[in-house]
Amino acid sequence: MDSDGLGFSTGACAAAAAKAAALAANGAPVPASLEIPFPGGMRFALPIAWARPVPGGGEAAVVKDAGDDPDISQGATVIVAVSQAPEWSFTAGDGVGTVTLRGLQIPPGEAAINPAPRAMIRAALQELGWTGAAIRISIPGGAELAERTFNPRLGVLGGLSILGSTGRVRPFSLDAVRATIDCSLDVVRAAGRDTVALVPGHLGERALRAWNRQLPVVEVSNEWGHALDAAVAKGFRALLLAGHPGKLVKLAEGYFDTHSARSPSPLPRVQALAEALVGRELAPTPTVEGVFQALDQGQRTRLAEPLARAVGQAAASRSGLPCGVFLTTMDGGIYGSCLEGTPWT
Repeated sequence: MDSDGLGFSTGACAAAAAKAAALAANGAPVPASLEIPFPGGMRFALPIAWARPVPGGGEAAVVKDAGDDPDISQGATVIVAVSQAPEWSFTAGDGVGTVTLRGLQIPPGEAAINPAPRAMIRAALQELGWTGAAIRISIPGGAELAERTFNPRLGVLGGLSILGSTGRVRPFSLDAVRATIDCSLDVVRAAGRDTVALVPGHLGERALRAWNRQLPVVEVSNEWGHALDAAVAKGFRALLLAGHPGKLVKLAEGYFDTHSARSPSPLPRVQALAEALVGRELAPTPTVEGVFQALDQGQRTRLAEPLARAVGQAAASRSGLPCGVFLTTMDGGIYGSCLEGTPWT
């Protein structure tokens, strides 16, 4: 990691490990850290954990340092085995995924090693005079880590993806979240679907799966503005939004980045509407969920429906698309919905 808090992507780690493995295969000494070329002409040195010759080639490892970014693969060991070959080929070893769906940068059946890391690896090996190589990348424990990522939803099975367009990892980068949203929407479109559900996280998805298991779902975290804009650009014709009212009602108030640090709580609006509904003041509560829990089941539905309508109108105003809304409970149920004018009525 540099002093600016930037770390290195799995792709950069793989490129450094590949170069170290090639040195070992050539019988050359492998230094404790190894400099490799990065896209854009920069060069950086990465520490090498170990390197050794193996029959027909070499093998080496780099431990990922993602810097200040809370990366799922922080501290993972990226192991690369190389052997000289007439052409360049890439295979997925233990803990690296395989692409199974169309719509990503890599076609189905290929190792989930994106084009930029492939180019970095080739460039690193070409510095040693290699004109082709068989390259296998492994990340021990990567299959378990991948279950906590978007990979299964994207159709990348069996492990992590080797990512990184620049080789660097920026702390708390929104770019990674937005790129994942874009990839997820691309996968849905590549499957021939022109409607999609957008959810902030697992609560929204649980509610939707109970209602309709066939509907494609894309998790957008707090990036609602980006997700709506991207859905329009990619040709979707209708959207279904699902999530807790404490998150989604922020859209109705004009906040399409719903991170708590960048948008206020919708509690005052929700509480005022609830009190107007029941005709009395409610006990103070710090959360939107607390307002809903203060009501009986029928009152919760009557509160949720106009809120869902307002959320749908805000999303439709931004996107120009019909937008249905489910406001969900904390246990995967549904408080209320508005599906007027959408394919789901």
